Amino acid sequence: MSDPLGLIGSSVPFRDLPSLGAINSGKSNGPGFKELLEEQIEKVNQLQKDAKEAIEDLAAGRRNDLESVMIATVKADTAFRMLLQVRNKVMGAYEELKQMRI
Repeated sequence: MSDPLGLIGSSVPFRDLPSLGAINSGKSNGPGFKELLEEQIEKVNQLQKDAKEAIEDLAAGRRNDLESVMIATVKADTAFRMLLQVRNKVMGAYEELKQMRI
């Protein structure tokens, strides 16, 4: 199964990632963390909408392929769970930063 959020296994080769100096100076060519996170949230939202529509179509009799409905539901669930874990990791990192003494 492929990664529904695109967070596991980057599609950008390692050699094409910005150097630490470019990140520190703010001269990175790629999108920032905020933009990537917003994009992934939108993808998860779309997957959930598609799953909800598939379930409604199945219940209304407009669709009779239970397999595709189950696949859409599992994809949406997996994407949401992965996004939730990313959120938990970010919140954990934030809490750890709050505890640091400067």
